[in-house]
Amino acid sequence: MCLGVFCLALGDAITKWLGEVHSPLQIIFFRTLVSLPLIALIARFNGGLRTLSTRRPGVHLLRGLIFSGTMICFMWGLTLLPLAETTAIAFAAPLFVTILSVPLLGERVDGPTLVATLLGFVGVLVVIRPGGASFQPGALVVVGAAVFYALTMLTARRYGDREHLWAMVFYTTLVPLVVSATTLPWVWQTPAPLHWPAFLVAGVLGVGAMTGLTLAFRYAPAALVAPFDYTALLWAVGLGWWFWDEVPDLWVFVGGTLIIASGLAIAHHERRTTLKRRPTA
Repeated sequence: MCLGVFCLALGDAITKWLGEVHSPLQIIFFRTLVSLPLIALIARFNGGLRTLSTRRPGVHLLRGLIFSGTMICFMWGLTLLPLAETTAIAFAAPLFVTILSVPLLGERVDGPTLVATLLGFVGVLVVIRPGGASFQPGALVVVGAAVFYALTMLTARRYGDREHLWAMVFYTTLVPLVVSATTLPWVWQTPAPLHWPAFLVAGVLGVGAMTGLTLAFRYAPAALVAPFDYTALLWAVGLGWWFWDEVPDLWVFVGGTLIIASGLAIAHHERRTTLKRRPTA
């Protein structure tokens, strides 16, 4: 889990650097162009290419379009905000999953979960500080990425037991590739020699992150590995300081702590609730 999260953070740092020159759409094109054949290769050795077959192309198209929104907003946000601040705001995605699961999936949210979720949103407001002198509109772009990502997760929850894992990953990567490819005539910027390997590494890191996280949840209880997702903030702070001399202010840490505490509280409460519902032998 930690290795997968590190791959994510390093890939985000490379994306932020590339975003100083290239459009997010061009970055998405190269990242997915590298990732897609690697995903197919992984699927080949984990059940065969038949795992990529599907009877629900419409569902995959919808998920791919939603995930395209996630990538566009997040990569755009990386070019507008410091790396640590972007990461902290993106942690709001599980909070949106909790809230949106009520109208979209018909799930119920009990009192403790609702309180923890509201605490997390307070943390988001602390990081963003709307109306304050330090408010940056780019923060709203990252909030949009969190909402899109939550919708991606909710569709996975709804259809995940009917489709193979690698099919869902493959088509969720294929659609952004096609979407970004159609925009290249308008956003293309010829990469400098140093940018070509950066695009390659970013794509490989994306697949590495996906593989690490998938293996973590496959071989260990979700309640055990999920909290390690928040190590991304530590990497984001370190990488932001190392490459751009970014030092987050106190409120980013305060808000980030509230968001993380909220996520951990929700995960712990859901785990206890699940254990109570299990029948005893």
